Amino acid sequence: MQPDKDLNPDTDDLPLRANTNHIFVRHYVLDLTLHFDRRVISGSVVLFLEPFSGSGSKTEDGIGPGICTIGAGRSHDVYVCRSHDEDTVEEGTEGIGKATPKVEKMLGTGEKDGAEFQALSGAGPQIPAETKMIQSSHLWETTADGDFTLVLDCCDLHVSKVEEVDISSLSAMSGLQPEFASESSGIGLVNPQTAFIQNLISMPSDQWKQKHQLFSLFSHAPGAQDCCSLQFYRDQWSLQVRKKGVASPQEFPRALRICYETRPTGGSVRWTKDQDNRVCVYTAGSPINNRALFPCQEPPVAMSTWQATVRAPSECVVLMSGEEEAVPFGDGNTSLLIWNYYVTMPMPASTFTLAVGHWHQVPAEIAPAVERGLKTDCSETAKLGARPGEWAQADQMSGHRSSISEVVKGSPLKTGSGNQTTHSDSALCCSSLEDETHSVTDYSGIVDDSISCSHDDYPCRFTEESARSQRVIPHRVFGPVSLLQKAQMGALKLLPRCLAAAHTVLGVHPFPRLDVLIVPAGFSSLGMASPHIMFLSQSVLCAGSPGTEEKSLSLCGSRICHEIAHSWFGLVIGARDWTEEWISEGFATYLEDIIWAQAQKLPLQETAEQSDLKALLRWRRLSDELQNSEEALQILRPNMENTGQVSDSGSSTVKHALNPDKTFMQVHYLKGYFLLRFLASQVGEQQFINFFRLFVKKYHGQLILSQDFLQMLLITFPDLEREGLTISAIHADWLDRPGIPKWLYERSAVWSQARLVEEVKAEVVKWILLSQSHQGKGRKRKRIEPKVNYKELTSEQLVVLLELLLEEEELSVPTMLALQRTYSLQNQDAEVQHRWCELVVKHAYTQAYRDVEHFLVHYQAMGVYLYGELMVQEDPQQQALARRCLSLVQEEMDQSARRVVEEMVL
Repeated sequence: MQPDKDLNPDTDDLPLRANTNHIFVRHYVLDLTLHFDRRVISGSVVLFLEPFSGSGSKTEDGIGPGICTIGAGRSHDVYVCRSHDEDTVEEGTEGIGKATPKVEKMLGTGEKDGAEFQALSGAGPQIPAETKMIQSSHLWETTADGDFTLVLDCCDLHVSKVEEVDISSLSAMSGLQPEFASESSGIGLVNPQTAFIQNLISMPSDQWKQKHQLFSLFSHAPGAQDCCSLQFYRDQWSLQVRKKGVASPQEFPRALRICYETRPTGGSVRWTKDQDNRVCVYTAGSPINNRALFPCQEPPVAMSTWQATVRAPSECVVLMSGEEEAVPFGDGNTSLLIWNYYVTMPMPASTFTLAVGHWHQVPAEIAPAVERGLKTDCSETAKLGARPGEWAQADQMSGHRSSISEVVKGSPLKTGSGNQTTHSDSALCCSSLEDETHSVTDYSGIVDDSISCSHDDYPCRFTEESARSQRVIPHRVFGPVSLLQKAQMGALKLLPRCLAAAHTVLGVHPFPRLDVLIVPAGFSSLGMASPHIMFLSQSVLCAGSPGTEEKSLSLCGSRICHEIAHSWFGLVIGARDWTEEWISEGFATYLEDIIWAQAQKLPLQETAEQSDLKALLRWRRLSDELQNSEEALQILRPNMENTGQVSDSGSSTVKHALNPDKTFMQVHYLKGYFLLRFLASQVGEQQFINFFRLFVKKYHGQLILSQDFLQMLLITFPDLEREGLTISAIHADWLDRPGIPKWLYERSAVWSQARLVEEVKAEVVKWILLSQSHQGKGRKRKRIEPKVNYKELTSEQLVVLLELLLEEEELSVPTMLALQRTYSLQNQDAEVQHRWCELVVKHAYTQAYRDVEHFLVHYQAMGVYLYGELMVQEDPQQQALARRCLSLVQEEMDQSARRVVEEMVL
């Protein structure tokens, strides 16, 4: 069975090749080793498979039971494939899975963030052209065309072996009885190994510990020794696997081991240096998701669980999507430490996130020794909060046989506390906030907390009593030593407030813990949300000196709230079709204002005024973007009536996902945000938030399309449809059409006259008059400057001020100097500094060129456009500045952004 022959996307469409209508990966077991010297990751992934029965809706079906992990065991070399002499590489080979056309260059994301469930908004490294690079195992061409082909999404990986895992000797000892087999599987007891894995996959969620230990055990089983070995073929976008003589997914092996190695420039991983000049690596959240980290099924319907063993140098910290913080232990006589993570909630493989580096946990208070740059042992930092017995080496192969009967009988595992929702005795900060009172807007009593889950079986926090009252989940912040103080003043200080506010607005936190990593300066966006882990750009940290940080917390706080909002919209509820990014990004943008206002405990009037001010800023940004972009990229539902449809095999493409222009655009954030504001205006904001909580109760753990949200909204508020607001009308006005809806034009006029905006306009007049007073002055004439009292402005007001001043043709040098001194612009947040730098460039204010250089070096996620401004002025000094900044950061810069900047500058 071949992959779809008609799958030949344009160069800007991302192919999702996995044949998920035929077979699902239910669980991944990864065994990875980091090689910092070569900048690669080697190891294996074991896939536990289940054929798709063909019954039920693909919208919500296909989610396997919860699966989780036990303590780490060392993989014996006999079972972990790391050699590369098992395959051949053939140049120019033709045949199944012919490589797609060369991928065009990819751009950075500017100020975007990325929820990994959507996995489209971030930008990753440049994807190498591999149209002529085809890899296959021996005898691939001899397999029959009638054999079933497992198709996995794969790119930039060197695969050395694909083998069937032989669990027969271990399954016989397991004690799992045949009657646990799913009746719908249709496999009976024809193949005991197949029946056993089906039993394992079908175990109920209340046995997740036993299930995990069995997955861990069988992932170490040897490869099958029969003559019908597995053959594989890898082209640019996929890995295809066959077993000779197997004609259907039902007959296909249920457990496969794939041995492989990543590439230093693979599109899903980013090797770089942190702010302390130490080598690190993290998953990039790129448009190709995780297919260059491990072969997987990328379509969002391929919900699975996973567990991972990661070996890394002892001085490094390994952070990953996982329900408990890992406590590392030594790997024999090597200098490596072993880290183990697991998840029990089925999620798309694109949400898997990994980061390994020489980072340190940010303490509640910065010790003087650390402030002086004295480094502590990072491995000890990582071990803070270890619980007795957690991640014990109970599953080493030497102990598997003796312990298997105990596992099946349900004896407790040594994996930490049995309650995965509360780990208050850990090193994770878990401020209770009992001393704080509720803000004026209290959403906590809006909806009855009783819940009946509609998703498939897994250990769900929404049904746990302890999770309902857990306002602040355990959390930690990690970063390089040079940024510990800023991270402490900003991220660590704000996290408890933001988490508590999100709980008040939306209810139960979907995930039991959160790690926040301050990523290297070359990270291509301001933030990225993944299960249990958040990447945060240094661009959002406080820019001011100690004692002034309160004035520059707004950007950091709102960005944290945005990423936290993704836990509900983007992660625990995701889009079934990745072209509908607005379901994730529009919701997070809308909710960040509400959650941040709650965190600040603002009165209702001040909340409304801030909301209108931010709406005006977003309107200006969206209006400018739509005037300078292709209409095809302005549509929130580019597949329109075909949204959510896939081919017979389950494969599809993500329209425009690799378009180099789209990576800079924020239309899904902004237009989606305004659609939600429009809907809130129709029903009332308080009622709209009530509805959000109801929607989360119904759809958590599931994938949705826009019509799922809109249909429930119209059912909840029937008056809307009676007034002519239908799903088709919303699609036509907001989702399926470029440009700006009429309501948004009308509303923007109201926002432009809001009180906070009028305050800014009054200040703009003062600065224009000051500039005009300097015009025509002689060099030797001196006049007494008029004394002007300038009003103190918030960060958002300063952005509006500078944007309005950018519209002026000329500003005098004394005016520029006065602006800088009055507002201490170099100490404001990155959004303000960005506009200040634009103003400096436009008016060639040479005294502040150092501010521009500082911005381009330290805020790379936001500086791409600024290079263009420097070059377009055709000022030799400015162009030299652009080239100098590029030379300083090009090695650490995101590769896609670097390519764009190099085209501008060189």
